[in-house]
Amino acid sequence: MSQFAYSRFLANNMLTTEEMANKDEIVRLTEEVLDARGIECDAKISKISLRQLKEILEEVRRRYKKNKKVMVKKSSSSNTEVVEEEIQYIR
Repeated sequence: MSQFAYSRFLANNMLTTEEMANKDEIVRLTEEVLDARGIECDAKISKISLRQLKEILEEVRRRYKKNKKVMVKKSSSSNTEVVEEEIQYIR
């Protein structure tokens, strides 16, 4: 079902190039949003208005940005640990 929603996003030119490049992540997050809203089948997705589709995509984007920030924080904190370990070896 989230694949179909993703296809509707594409058909309406709603996705950025980054979102298209990260299709699997966007599809997964779309699935989460649709589940939270109780939308369970392609038939319901096909009947969703463009306004509702935009609202779903906005929620997907919020979750995507949140996940992206978490990944950056984890990445930067692990880089800090590596630098600290290297400093310890030099001493």
